[in-house]
Amino acid sequence: MRYWDEFDIGHVEDLGHYTFTRESILRFAGRFDPQPFHLDEEAAARSVLGGLCASGWQTASIFMRLNVLHQQRVADERAAAGLVRPVFGPSPGVGELRWLLPVRAGETLHYTQTVIGKRISASRPDWGLISTRVEARNEAGALAFSMLGKVFVQVEEPPKAD
Repeated sequence: MRYWDEFDIGHVEDLGHYTFTRESILRFAGRFDPQPFHLDEEAAARSVLGGLCASGWQTASIFMRLNVLHQQRVADERAAAGLVRPVFGPSPGVGELRWLLPVRAGETLHYTQTVIGKRISASRPDWGLISTRVEARNEAGALAFSMLGKVFVQVEEPPKAD
């Protein structure tokens, strides 16, 4: 987590990797996206996807998990250095979600988040809006998932508590 002036357009955050297992694909699909190509290997083989694959919503939820863990690590590092933890506000939403390749059991995706824009809020000048592009690439470097995100960030660092 960073304060407003620490967000540079073009900065890339490495959020980490996630390997999709058959079990995680079946578990997620059973709870949240019960489509045959996510739950039934035979039905998936007959589908346009040609085999069992992760739900697109699973690839998106893995981004959110990795992003939250990354932001917590950065906040902890700031605190350990004696810096105040940044204050993040809500996200006004995401856009341009794209699931470009099926993600199969055993595949690992590498997630990154790039700052693509920032502006001060017109209605709340003590807050800024950071825009990002999220990407997840497979081991061959092919783009499997992408989306645009936004989050409010406090512009001024609050005074350090004694």
